[in-house]
Amino acid sequence: MKRYDLRHLHENFYDRMIELIETDLKPAEVGIFLFEIGDFSPIQKSADLVKERGHELMNSLKFTEVDWTIVVKRKAD
Repeated sequence: MKRYDLRHLHENFYDRMIELIETDLKPAEVGIFLFEIGDFSPIQKSADLVKERGHELMNSLKFTEVDWTIVVKRKAD
């Protein structure tokens, strides 16, 4: 399991998140991604991207007033 803090990317974290899932996580490994939510649209968009790529969204929860955490399991390949 690896943890990634993408808050510094603000609303531009999607490409980096997918890149990390597909290059830094091993097949079937779990990653925890922390990002800023703003207007809540990044939550659904990140979940949709994970699903589109065939990975599994295991959890999604509010971390602080402005931060969100999702837990993703990379597809087994």
